[in-house]
Amino acid sequence: MAHQKLVALSFLGDAAVVMMALLTAYLLRFETGLAQVGVTNASMELRSYLGHVLLGSVSLMFFLANFRLHDPRYFLAIRRTLRSIFKACAIWLAAFLSVTLLLKIDPPISRVYCLLAAGGAMFGLGLWRWLLYCLMRREPIASALRQKVVFIGWNSECERTVARFSQGRAHRYSVAGVILPEGLGTEDSMPPNEVPVLGEFSEVREIIRESGADIVMAVDSSLSRESMLELAETCGKEFIDFKLVPSCFQILVSGLQFESIHGMPVLGIGRLPLHHTFNNITKRLVDICGAIFGLLVAAPIMAVFATLVYLESPGSVIYRQRRIGLNGRPFDILKIRSMKPDAEVAGTPGWTVQDDPRRLKVGAFMRAWNIDELPQFWNVLRGEMSLVGPRPERPELIEGFKEEIRHYNVRHNVKPGLTGWAQVHGLRGDTCLKERVKFDLDYIENWNFFLDFQIMVMTLIKRKGAC
Repeated sequence: MAHQKLVALSFLGDAAVVMMALLTAYLLRFETGLAQVGVTNASMELRSYLGHVLLGSVSLMFFLANFRLHDPRYFLAIRRTLRSIFKACAIWLAAFLSVTLLLKIDPPISRVYCLLAAGGAMFGLGLWRWLLYCLMRREPIASALRQKVVFIGWNSECERTVARFSQGRAHRYSVAGVILPEGLGTEDSMPPNEVPVLGEFSEVREIIRESGADIVMAVDSSLSRESMLELAETCGKEFIDFKLVPSCFQILVSGLQFESIHGMPVLGIGRLPLHHTFNNITKRLVDICGAIFGLLVAAPIMAVFATLVYLESPGSVIYRQRRIGLNGRPFDILKIRSMKPDAEVAGTPGWTVQDDPRRLKVGAFMRAWNIDELPQFWNVLRGEMSLVGPRPERPELIEGFKEEIRHYNVRHNVKPGLTGWAQVHGLRGDTCLKERVKFDLDYIENWNFFLDFQIMVMTLIKRKGAC
């Protein structure tokens, strides 16, 4: 009953905002100075234009409903809601304008009116839904809206998923518990103490009924094929969503794609965001512009510190070091030398440590402010690196890392960067490599232009997390 009231409230609120936005667009277009924009004598009585307002409101509400804006399962997903509002209004603008112009409805539709209506609806709906979200994320409303999840079997992916359930101020899911298949008793297959064990698989139908589960998530390796089909059929009969947790894909899950090869269903890892041509070209253009700008700004700074390095320790001021880049190809990374020329005379590569005795006096300052990394704008311009990406490592170190750390070499699916998602979270140099790899893989899997921009801004704010 509570869900029905919230659905009715969201629908009526959306309808009121849409109608208000379209009426406001009419007033702005025909009752202000905009009446003389584009056409002459654009005066239009509301009575003549009311049909457009009503038709536009009904059609926009249809698009909002098509994006499931009134589904209570998504009431706590504010980002998804705002994205859906933007998409619905954009599609409505194109569709409504096209149809009314094609059918030559009288009076003629105003393009300016449609733009004002779409913009006003985006703003109004976004504000209204944010206020509604602020109401619904409070207890006990939020707890009533959360979907209860029951796991069948357990693995490390389930544990990570449960940890994410509690993130955010208004998480959408709550864990009802775990049903353990018979014969599973190993440490890896047992849930943590805070996740209750509801029983065994032989009683699955009664348990999911009593628990009030909305979603059943089954680990694919925990059940036989026959039991899995039986479970899926049971969930269908009980009107419960059935989900499968793949145990063979422990990484890059957003890249998983379902496709058909000659009628055979196949699940596999598809292309990542930076494997798409458009994304690659755009990122490269940003890299070129950023590298040119960076070199111009950094040139005087590099000249000053190169001189200081030479005065303290005569010799080459530019240090070249072999690193591994895109697809495992080696390249020479450039730095202003911050250590003595014989720093690695012993031939043992490794990371620098705090108060490294090999470091020059001016080198300590340069490394604290990442000034020694400035020549790498040239690596970016040459296409060997990007402004943002996983930091490149030395080939001697990678030989050990790829054997010790799972999925380590996945980092080489993209270009290394001047700064990265791990670095802005303080993970650089002599820090936990496994944590750094987790951040790098998260960046690769969820890359977008806004994430790159966020990392660059964080780099400027957190100077010690850069490069």
